[in-house]
Amino acid sequence: MKKIILITLALIVIFYAFKQLVYKPYMWKKAMNSPEQKLQLGSFIFSKQRGSNGSQSYQTNYFIFKVTEINEDYVRLSVIRQLSEKDKLKSSNFSTTKESYKDLKKNIKNITITRILKEDLYKEGASYTLNDYLLDKYPSLKKSRYYYEDIPVNKKNIPLPTDPYELQDYFNLLYSREKIIAKGKLVPWRLDNNIPVLSPRLSEEIDLILN
Repeated sequence: MKKIILITLALIVIFYAFKQLVYKPYMWKKAMNSPEQKLQLGSFIFSKQRGSNGSQSYQTNYFIFKVTEINEDYVRLSVIRQLSEKDKLKSSNFSTTKESYKDLKKNIKNITITRILKEDLYKEGASYTLNDYLLDKYPSLKKSRYYYEDIPVNKKNIPLPTDPYELQDYFNLLYSREKIIAKGKLVPWRLDNNIPVLSPRLSEEIDLILN
């Protein structure tokens, strides 16, 4: 009986190792070569991330990103969010619910998602709130409150800033292109004494890329 249990456990370990080391990398490489799932400007990246729920336990957070810039190995992402309604402010880390995550996986191409410049999100009232200014400048918000934050085109694909504050801001939500393609992971770039370095320990698994 013990022998059967040991053999079963060994087979489970072998199957898991095969899935993680052979099957998943193969399927990811295959996806990266398909027009529907390869990484490119405008891609949607779906990621499930483990995070603290404020106590000693953990919960799964669901994020959907938009690829807004690719500059050599630097891939800039912006979270897909919903603007709060007036007097109904949302308090969150900008993750979405499990149900919305599943729904957007199926329907994101059919939903209006507005590109909003970062500077416009702080005009006329509380930030991240739908207001008359945003509705006037971005009429598509009348169809849907979904949006992503972006920077002006003239600030993309430029050399690294020399100003320390601008440099710090530049590395917000910046990830490695090579790691996304080769590993299927969001490995962030960060600054170490103003020198760009990768942070593999802070990496998150990518669930899906859609174009």
